[in-house]
Amino acid sequence: MNNRERPIGFFDSGVGGISVLKESLKVLPNEDFVYFGDSLNAPYGTRNVNEVKKLTFNAVDFLLDKGVKVIVIACNTATSAAIDALRERYTGIPIIGIEPALKPAVEVSRGKSVIIMATPMTLVEKKFSDLMKLYNEEVNIIPLPCAGLVELIENGIIEGNEIEEYLKEKLKKFGHLDVASIVLGCTHYPFIKNELAKIVGEKTVIIDGSIGTVNQLKRQLTCNNILNEKKTKGIVTIYSSSINDNTIDL
Repeated sequence: MNNRERPIGFFDSGVGGISVLKESLKVLPNEDFVYFGDSLNAPYGTRNVNEVKKLTFNAVDFLLDKGVKVIVIACNTATSAAIDALRERYTGIPIIGIEPALKPAVEVSRGKSVIIMATPMTLVEKKFSDLMKLYNEEVNIIPLPCAGLVELIENGIIEGNEIEEYLKEKLKKFGHLDVASIVLGCTHYPFIKNELAKIVGEKTVIIDGSIGTVNQLKRQLTCNNILNEKKTKGIVTIYSSSINDNTIDL
């Protein structure tokens, strides 16, 4: 198998990265993908940095054993904790991370407030702090740690009273602010986007970083000359640390 025909590796702490994978399938429909979700050890956002690094390196080794040509860390927490160390160790393969989509949020803010929903670890890591420093003079940026939300989503609770009450409780303290946008700073969170939209209304734009990550993935494939040239639809193989693998013909 030549490099072009090798699959693209995706990793997340659970099901969250599937939101990014879905966008990738739209942009790169002829590519094959191997997805690994570490649901057994989710959530990552409440673990310490060393634990997250170890789990992330294990996941990358798993994907490399599957012969992938590029790796997407489709997890904000794992990106914050481990992306630099990963790139230092695995120099022979492109490794793409994800971060809260703060830039597009600021662009639509019109001087109003921006809320960033993310896991506690993502919000305390230096990577996020550096990102905030780029924009905090332009707009009022409000970090909102959402402990427990990943667990709800991992358990399939993405709509209904429990999610609604969780989100209302988190957002109630900001009711007096004019919030222009909410950034979904975790790849799990797009699964509750519809419920969030019902609460905040049409005036607040909800933004996630999936599209930017997928565009970067395509750029890396192109500049490394490893785009798959086949004309047929790709295959997605999904592995989970908590269930048996499943191959899906898309």
